[in-house]
Amino acid sequence: MAESPVPPSGGHQIEPAFGAVAELGPAPEPKPHRRRTGLILTLLGVLLIGAACAGTQWAANVGYDDALVAFEDAEDDAEVSQAELERALLALTETTEVATTVAETDSGTLMDAASKEPFAAALSEAEAAETEAVALVDDELPEATDKPDWAWELFGATSELNADRDELAEDEDEFDDTRSTVTTASDAVNETGTAAILSAAEAAGAFEAAHVSARNTDIIAMRRAAERVSGATALDATAAEAYAELESAAEQMLASEQAELAEKQGPLHDARVEIEAFARDLAPGVLLDFDWSPLVNGYGEADSMGGYATWWYGDPGYANLELSNSVAQYWPGDRSKALVAHEVGHAISVKCEGMYDDTDQGTIEAWATAWAIGMGFHDAANGTSAYGAPPQSLIDAAAACR
Repeated sequence: MAESPVPPSGGHQIEPAFGAVAELGPAPEPKPHRRRTGLILTLLGVLLIGAACAGTQWAANVGYDDALVAFEDAEDDAEVSQAELERALLALTETTEVATTVAETDSGTLMDAASKEPFAAALSEAEAAETEAVALVDDELPEATDKPDWAWELFGATSELNADRDELAEDEDEFDDTRSTVTTASDAVNETGTAAILSAAEAAGAFEAAHVSARNTDIIAMRRAAERVSGATALDATAAEAYAELESAAEQMLASEQAELAEKQGPLHDARVEIEAFARDLAPGVLLDFDWSPLVNGYGEADSMGGYATWWYGDPGYANLELSNSVAQYWPGDRSKALVAHEVGHAISVKCEGMYDDTDQGTIEAWATAWAIGMGFHDAANGTSAYGAPPQSLIDAAAACR
């Protein structure tokens, strides 16, 4: 029988079942699960990074949306202010256009210098305000671009929106300030311009008194234009048109006066001017034109004198007196005065329409004679020599016509 091997020191020999032989050593150490743990940490990191990115993206979106709302509010406010500025500018432009027309029409004849100076200053300031406003009305406002996708783009776009919002707020303030300036300038032009043209209308009466030799129709045209201007409450196109008519009428008055004065030149000039003033004094308020000729109604030669009157009823009525040169030659004799008084008796009919029968030539001449007598002119040239003495009743009636 073979000997069993000697077991190693410290070991034990055990008879295994089924005759198997096994050596038992130290228990094996557990293997670490490093690969699984690393994978978990990686996944956690990815999740954390993903969550952080998602949060950043969400914050970027929210921030952009809030900025966009604020921008759009500022944009709306700026657009409203810009539109209001544009309306104010249109009103100013209309006013300055009318004012410029008035200023260019002014000839220095009627408009008061004290009113003209502030008007010119206001117009100059308005033109400067208009230039500034035009630039702002044409100014393009910032606009939002399409919303970007990524967070880093959103953050940049948000900053840009905030900057544009601040710019819009500044634009709104500038629009409002300029609109205030424009409105003030427009009001100043309107106020001073209206005062200027009203001063011209007020001067029309004095102008007429200084130019009595102008033709009646030109004087009437000026009166009507002055009346239109005096009704102006604002410097608008209607007022400017009326003022242009007033200036034109004044210019025409000067022209017709010069023509009339030129006709009176010569040796009889002074006598003619005195006779015309005498006639106007007899019938104050009646517009009188005068024409001088060698012969009137076939009279004027030798020591004869002739006169002829034509009158027009209306508002106002007016008349034209034709006198022979001999009336001026014998001035200031009683005959000349009496004849002129008879012709003025015809002319004053425009103030006393209906006081006598002006359809009958005999009555017409009797009325003029009666009126001259009632005014104290008893020389036979008052019409008595040509038409006979009028009844006392007609003299009394004519005396009421003044």
